[in-house]
Amino acid sequence: MKKQKLGIDTWGRWSCDVSTFDWEYDETETCYIFEGEVIVKTDYEEVHIDENTLVTFPKGLKSTWIVKRPVKKAYTFEFIQ
Repeated sequence: MKKQKLGIDTWGRWSCDVSTFDWEYDETETCYIFEGEVIVKTDYEEVHIDENTLVTFPKGLKSTWIVKRPVKKAYTFEFIQ
């Protein structure tokens, strides 16, 4: 899918330097990682996410983010395919 078709230019923006932090999703979030590298750990799995990746995190997910390279992402809570 093309970024323009998804409407990513209208999504919110977020960035983070190298760090580790816990995060819980109050809502389902879809994001597009423009730059960076992160490992997202849950009680069940560990997922490696890097640039040019579209990912959805479900509401209620509890995770630990391990940011390996500074991240720049666009995000939305209203993603409809």
